[in-house]
Amino acid sequence: MRYNGPMRILSSLHPRFLSNSYLLIDEASGEAALIDSGAPMEPLLPPLESGEAKLRYILCTHHHHDHIEHNADFAHRFGAPVLAAQAEAPLFPPAQRALLGPLLEDGDSLPLGRLEIRCLLIPGHTAGQLAFLAQAPNSPPATQALFTGDTLFRGSVGGTMGPGHTSFEDLHHSIMEVLMSLPRETPIHPGHCEPSTLAEEWEHNPFVQLWRGLLPSAEQPAEAFGKPVTLMLRAQDYDGGSKCQIRFPDGRIAIAPGSRVH
Repeated sequence: MRYNGPMRILSSLHPRFLSNSYLLIDEASGEAALIDSGAPMEPLLPPLESGEAKLRYILCTHHHHDHIEHNADFAHRFGAPVLAAQAEAPLFPPAQRALLGPLLEDGDSLPLGRLEIRCLLIPGHTAGQLAFLAQAPNSPPATQALFTGDTLFRGSVGGTMGPGHTSFEDLHHSIMEVLMSLPRETPIHPGHCEPSTLAEEWEHNPFVQLWRGLLPSAEQPAEAFGKPVTLMLRAQDYDGGSKCQIRFPDGRIAIAPGSRVH
């Protein structure tokens, strides 16, 4: 459990996929939002079952199974709408798509008690990936919370070769121009593993360092997905494995799992 000024954040971690689910609670009103539902439900239930908190929204950063597994359970149990981006909705499996309520657009704002949740469209890992920025009126950045889904992790970034992906260029823009345009003190709560801050990732994330020109490209010949590629960067991923930035012979750049790059 984390106390962050006017809000409280409970988290649950999936033991296999290492995906996070978060329960964001406005301390003043008790209104709550669930951000992603792929992790075990049990750690998040006590305040909802006791009546200390009331679930108002089920928010989806994206459609991958390890982030939406318990949407139906929470929706049916607590009567909250399931919300996702307009651009992401076609990617949801049919049964999950049927649960979706009003669809979200970039810049939409959701009230949660005294808090505001801003929806930021950050495509790349998927076409309709959303980040959610929770803040109280006039609150300093250090007391806000940015839920970054599978776009920006502690020490790593999201891949661009999985189901529903768009492009490296989208991911780069989403991180460098959208997320990094926010105050550096802003805490981030990623879709997998440990929290961080934008400042920490700006200074120490190897991919961000490469994009800032602070790390040279490795420019090593390699093979990925059965094709010759140029390895630009190999760095540790959130799960202890590695993630790579690669360039195909046609000039296309991608972020790929290290296990597929040899």
